[in-house]
Amino acid sequence: MGVFATATGLGSWPDRNPRAAAEIVVGELGALPHLVELPARGVGADLIGRAAALLIDIALDTTVRGYRMGAGAGAVTRRAAGLLREDLDALEEAFENAGLRGTGHPVKVQAPGPITLAAELELRNGHRAVTDPGAVRELAASLAEGVGAHVGALARRLDAPVVVQFDEPALPAALAGRVPGVTALSPVDPIDEEVALRALDGCVAAAGVEAALHCCAPGVPWALLQRSSIAAVAVDPAVLGRADDEGIATLLEAGRTVQLGVVPAVEPARPPGVAELAAVAAGLVDRIGLARSMLADRVGITPACGLAGATASWARTAIALAGRTAAALAEDPEAVRGDNLHR
Repeated sequence: MGVFATATGLGSWPDRNPRAAAEIVVGELGALPHLVELPARGVGADLIGRAAALLIDIALDTTVRGYRMGAGAGAVTRRAAGLLREDLDALEEAFENAGLRGTGHPVKVQAPGPITLAAELELRNGHRAVTDPGAVRELAASLAEGVGAHVGALARRLDAPVVVQFDEPALPAALAGRVPGVTALSPVDPIDEEVALRALDGCVAAAGVEAALHCCAPGVPWALLQRSSIAAVAVDPAVLGRADDEGIATLLEAGRTVQLGVVPAVEPARPPGVAELAAVAAGLVDRIGLARSMLADRVGITPACGLAGATASWARTAIALAGRTAAALAEDPEAVRGDNLHR
């Protein structure tokens, strides 16, 4: 059973209080708690802003559209680093209070993937970093070094094994040439698949631990991911189609893990129960013709995406539902009713 074949969150969390968030995540996600991101705190606290605290020898600044590569470490980098320290302190305290230090209990950290980072960051001339092959290589190398240092530092803090999740929501768009340019007259060409593969594998190698890739967008590049060193892929079943079945099956049969975001990221009018969520996961495995044992050994359960847009109450409920659903699948996968996913 892979470390990712359980319940976990995907990163972002509502509210601004890192200690309260860490206590909930460690308490509710017993198998694989994670270091949360609290984007409501503003600049430096969101997915791309956190990169400012991770990148080595590359500083970030803000623009009217988001973030850009800056000339030197400034306020954005200092703020991101300070927020990350707060989050690490909060997780360490919650881990200690739960009696998990030194027990071998794993914890997960998240970072933007190198392609999404290059697609979202602007160069100093205003164009996307993904348009410059040299910038892509530089960002990927800097991110890889920074994530490796981050993983090592947290492992020492908690005396615990750490795994990493790279968030790549822009990967399908970057490969297909759908990343928007700064104007309609400056289209962004597709990134070469080999460039993307080298960037991803470089980050995984530098982290030195098992890594997952989270992509909640349609068009997950399964063939690329099968060639990569990624151990798990986290997806939202609601955006998958029949064309994704073969990719999922190949990944699972190769001994890797697929994490299914079956728990709504915002509270629906009729909140689902554990049986309903487990049936979605079982229906997917049944439809692609795999053994139900995969549900216990190779399938993880998560919210559909980050929980920054949820209420605090639903965020707690969502990860509790993920934990209970994963437990139900692991306990008796054959007993789960396997409803087919509606398309």
